[in-house]
Amino acid sequence: MLIPRTAIFLRRGDEYLLIKGAPTKRLWADKYNGLGGHVERGEDVLSAAGRELLEEAGITADLWLCGTVIVDAGEVGICLFVVCGENVRGEIKASKEGTVEWVKMEAVGRLPVVEDLPILLERIHKTNRGDPPFSARSYYEDGNLKVVFEA
Repeated sequence: MLIPRTAIFLRRGDEYLLIKGAPTKRLWADKYNGLGGHVERGEDVLSAAGRELLEEAGITADLWLCGTVIVDAGEVGICLFVVCGENVRGEIKASKEGTVEWVKMEAVGRLPVVEDLPILLERIHKTNRGDPPFSARSYYEDGNLKVVFEA
């Protein structure tokens, strides 16, 4: 069984809009990640991403499906729909999920981030709007994260 979720990465030149998880979060507190969340019943992926973007950052953007990652999380996994975007509209604001900020691609390696963020951003950074979406799977082997992209 898989739970559908979105991970949103807005691009502005060599910067990405990331959220630093609120210190009260159960998962990834004080760590940077893409914005996103669950796909609710009755939503398509891009509508869910647009809703999450508005809830978490108070903005809208032009969005497209960049790829999918099947995350092996044990009995119940996650189908992560990676959504990219540009042409941000509105004024960015924080939410109960955390604070949102533009981060230069080269600075990501120096920040506290969720473990797969640098791997996903590297792939996303090479992707242009209109490219076919990538497909990947994520799992742990011998305690190490593996993210395997299909050729």
